[in-house]
Amino acid sequence: MGVSGSGKTTIGEALAKRLSFDFVDADDFHSEENRKKMHAGHPLTDEDRLPWLQLLATKISEWLANEKNTVLACSALKSSYRQILIHDPKRVIILFLDGSFELFAERLAKRNHPFMNSTLLRSQFDTLEKPADAIILDASLSPDQIVDQAVKSLQEKLAQLNSSRCS
Repeated sequence: MGVSGSGKTTIGEALAKRLSFDFVDADDFHSEENRKKMHAGHPLTDEDRLPWLQLLATKISEWLANEKNTVLACSALKSSYRQILIHDPKRVIILFLDGSFELFAERLAKRNHPFMNSTLLRSQFDTLEKPADAIILDASLSPDQIVDQAVKSLQEKLAQLNSSRCS
């Protein structure tokens, strides 16, 4: 998870490949109305996001029920959004790509996203509620370094979860 320009898709795809998981980008599930609104530079409201979040929550539940290991790249900026998305926190692990406004603004200036307008970055930072229960990844590192850090942190987290199940 993270704001635009944090590397969610780049890191998510690389992490999924490394782990032999499926990769899904939450942006692919936005309605056409939401895409048009963002492209025009208008931030989405909670009401705009709710059907999208509910759809993603359904997908996550399906992946868990089918034991389909998946990396989902999703902004999930607010705690309330993550509560909608995650019904089984023991089986869903959040990775948060953290970095500065300046770093992400520089990245966004170099790319052309199909509907995300780079002027929305400030509103995303204003909306962001950093997760207390996530694995924090330094988005200023290279993609390979971030994926290495993610894999190591995931292995440690899974070891903790497994040891707590045995206790």
